[in-house]
Amino acid sequence: MLLSSPRPIQRSRSLREQTYQVLRSAILSGELLAGSRLIETQIAEKLQVSRTPIREALQQLQQEQLVVIDANGSLRVVSFSTDDARHLYRCRLVLERESVLEACKNVNQECLAKIETAILQAERANDQQPNQLTSYQLLHIDYQFHRAIADCSGNPWLAMLLDQLFDKMALLRMQTIQQNLKVLEIRSEHRQIYNAIAQGNYEDALSAIGSHLLSSQARVIYEIEQLQNAQD
Repeated sequence: MLLSSPRPIQRSRSLREQTYQVLRSAILSGELLAGSRLIETQIAEKLQVSRTPIREALQQLQQEQLVVIDANGSLRVVSFSTDDARHLYRCRLVLERESVLEACKNVNQECLAKIETAILQAERANDQQPNQLTSYQLLHIDYQFHRAIADCSGNPWLAMLLDQLFDKMALLRMQTIQQNLKVLEIRSEHRQIYNAIAQGNYEDALSAIGSHLLSSQARVIYEIEQLQNAQD
């Protein structure tokens, strides 16, 4: 389904920017599924704008590699393979190892409180009734934990690079958690990382983040393979 209901654009802001934000949100939230074809005329009808801001927004999304051109020249939401998953997790492992290492060096009560708040938020979410939170909301809670560690690293460039990577990770993981929400059962892993950072123990922190991301990679790749097998 393409944008489940009409969303008239507010004229007080740039049409291109608003169109871009609406489409980007629809992609990252899974409303526009991986591999979905994007047709300008249909989007124009839903958003009630001309095709020019839509074309500009889609070009920006192409630059961010959230939208790709297929072999027939059609625009589609990017769909990640198992190889893509391995490459993305490899990049993430390098960046997040640096993130936790620097967080251990710069640990303070304010940072620890921010990280623990993200963990407690995940624990509260788990105690809620099934389906009360969307997959996108659950992913955002997970992101808040990792972003809090990056903030505590004291390196704003590292945090910026992780932000860019997390967009791709969100889309990758939306392909899998639609099938199995247990892919996000990572609270105990987060708690281990937090405890190591709280103690300033960079060796345990590096080990914990490595184990966490490799386990996450294995779960995601398994779900992608299951999805591909079901489509064959």
